[in-house]
Amino acid sequence: MELMQPNKLRPSDRVACVSLSWGGAGDAETLWRYQLGKKRLEEVFGLRVIEMENTLKGSDFLYHHPELRAADLMNAFRDPEVKAIFSCIGGEESIRLLPYIDIEVIRNHPKIFIGYSDTTVTHYMCRKAGLSSFYGPSLLAELAENVRIFPYNEKWLRKVLFDSDPIGRIEPSLAWTSQRIPWLIENSMTEKIMTQGIGPIVLQGKGKVQGRLIGGCLEVLEMLKDTELWPDKSEFDHAILFLETSEDMPTPTYVEYWLRNYGSSGILQRINGLLWSKPYNEKYFDDYQRVIKKVITEELGLSELPIFYNMNFGHTEPMMILPLGCLAEMDADTAAFTLLESGVR
Repeated sequence: MELMQPNKLRPSDRVACVSLSWGGAGDAETLWRYQLGKKRLEEVFGLRVIEMENTLKGSDFLYHHPELRAADLMNAFRDPEVKAIFSCIGGEESIRLLPYIDIEVIRNHPKIFIGYSDTTVTHYMCRKAGLSSFYGPSLLAELAENVRIFPYNEKWLRKVLFDSDPIGRIEPSLAWTSQRIPWLIENSMTEKIMTQGIGPIVLQGKGKVQGRLIGGCLEVLEMLKDTELWPDKSEFDHAILFLETSEDMPTPTYVEYWLRNYGSSGILQRINGLLWSKPYNEKYFDDYQRVIKKVITEELGLSELPIFYNMNFGHTEPMMILPLGCLAEMDADTAAFTLLESGVR
């Protein structure tokens, strides 16, 4: 499915930050983290940052008011001065916004939207509106990273959101981390420990395949199934599906169940390729590979479906940005992953 591309960002553009799930951006103990992320957007990228009316009202208030979180999102899309919307952070229940969302507002006011994890829900709101959105860094986590933004994150933010040329080959990060340092202001100058990266692992497949990107966080996609946001099966035809698991680190058994559902519903038989992220902290690193091969190769007999594992997106830093709906290419002979189009116009 080909989606509308939003306009690219330019320095001095106004962007809005929204709290769509967990409202920690406004909690007293983590407000400093929001302020740091905002400062980075302004000083590193030259953007002008605003908060929506309820962005900083705190986690307890926002949990009890999904309708106000939805109103913030709708108002950010409606505002002609806002050129992009950044999700502050994920969480676990932004699906509760669905009754208060007007898809036509998104369709009639297309613009950049970026986030990951539970923000998968909002990506599928954008998809239903026919708008390409961006699976990538959040404000509180990656943009407010201790000491500085990871150069890999900064590079791909600039390339994908500010540049209308084709994105090109995505080189893997040379290092990664899943280290969790408590979000205390006294820790703000403590750098995370990085581990040497090994790049994508080709689990199976030969040659090159192309397809448009669709996917998200596995746990959140389970919440989307059978809602009005879940895509028609035809939207998976010839697509490249990307999947990741969160810091909750679901057991291999659950991943096996979920994958088997994608097979029994016929989705895996429709796609051209599968991208799988690096598991958080590399827990179940080998086990996930085993269940992927068990379900896809052994049970479904899809032995020629290209599968790349250990990709730099999702909950392990640093991360690439994946524009949903973008035409991508997997070269299983060289483990190369390329975005053949621009993400913005």
